[in-house]
Amino acid sequence: MKPTLVILAAGIGSRYGGIKQIDPFGPNGETIMDYSLFDAIRAGFGKIVFIIRPELEPDFKEVFDAKLQGRIPYEFAYQTLDISPFGLETPAERTKPWGTGHAMLAARKQIDTPFAVINADDFYGRDAFVTMAAFLSAQNPDSLHAMAGYELARTLSENGSVSRGVCEVDGEGYLQNITERTKIYRKDGQIVSEEKDGSLLPLPEDSPVSMNFWGFQISVFERLDAWFREFAAANIRDPKAEFYIPLAVKKLMDEGHRIRIIPNSAQWFGVTYREDKEGVQQSLAALTASGEYPAKLW
Repeated sequence: MKPTLVILAAGIGSRYGGIKQIDPFGPNGETIMDYSLFDAIRAGFGKIVFIIRPELEPDFKEVFDAKLQGRIPYEFAYQTLDISPFGLETPAERTKPWGTGHAMLAARKQIDTPFAVINADDFYGRDAFVTMAAFLSAQNPDSLHAMAGYELARTLSENGSVSRGVCEVDGEGYLQNITERTKIYRKDGQIVSEEKDGSLLPLPEDSPVSMNFWGFQISVFERLDAWFREFAAANIRDPKAEFYIPLAVKKLMDEGHRIRIIPNSAQWFGVTYREDKEGVQQSLAALTASGEYPAKLW
């Protein structure tokens, strides 16, 4: 059974200043998602699930329907502020979604195979999709999941700090710990993380980091549901509290699950800031010129 690709596309980038998920970047107006979709199809994924806000569906259909029809089935799942399905009253002061872990739960009914989860606005590279599809297509136990690992130095922005999940990996290639560091940048030639107290923590160039490209067995949903209920109930009055996928991953590991790190030496790029757009366009043009992608994807 072919795995499913879940694309997290419900958020609007506040730092970027627009709906970057459907902004054109490629030589022929392709979005970054177009490249992820193209790579996923040729890697062997069998279905796409877009997690969006309901009001974005017409825009997504306009951009992607003609491209995907006849190539791969796709569906929409909707992430909203409403947490009544979890037996909780949605706080009136809540104005933003409940995080990427909650977004995954929004797609639960559309997923019946092992699945990968990616961000809509990140370029991951062909190899990441090939290796993740191979992992998810294998007969793995319910307790074995995966993460595409990237070298920290290959994931920075020249236009400001970035947030990364910095990973510790054991000698057999399994995740031991992941720490969300929310302000990473290069200072005087050294990559540093600016901590909450203002101190600067040096980080190795090749530190493995999570770019939110995960592979899960469908067994994860039962535990994810219970954990989100607990999280939302405990943070019901915090309008900024978010239940992130790395938090769920840590809980999985606490229960004995393992996360295999799939190494990836690709140059990641994305659009954290509007100033990143020109660099992304140049990178995609170079990959097209080298033959990695056809001049016209669709």
